[in-house]
Amino acid sequence: MTDRDTEVADDTGRTVAGDDSATVADGGHAAGRSPAAGTAGATDYLDAEVNLLSPSTPYMRDHLRIIWTGFAIWFVAVFGPVTLTAIAPDVMTTQMPVIGFPLHYFLMAIGAPTTGLILSYWYVRKRDQLDDKYGIEHGTGGEA
Repeated sequence: MTDRDTEVADDTGRTVAGDDSATVADGGHAAGRSPAAGTAGATDYLDAEVNLLSPSTPYMRDHLRIIWTGFAIWFVAVFGPVTLTAIAPDVMTTQMPVIGFPLHYFLMAIGAPTTGLILSYWYVRKRDQLDDKYGIEHGTGGEA
């Protein structure tokens, strides 16, 4: 992580703000610009703080949209069969004709893990597309 400490001691030993006059106390955004007005080239998306309720950049808004969509799909896949079993036990506990297992068992044993794997693949693809859209490259850094 980068060191964001901009305080330095002057000749008298007092601690004063650093010489970076372009940053203000709003988290390091350039003076006169709102966080939402940043462009893809001017924002360090990998180092900016994320507010889940009010994302500050278009990249973060798009990324959170992907995350919340995936979370909603996962929630339905995991808790849907359980809820349907409580609401309609006759339908969910009947034997499936081909494999002979109850429907709720099949959905939880096969459907939920498969949905998790598909969502993982989907997230990786969407995240790569988002990184390409905003020009973010993930290289192998020289640090170990």
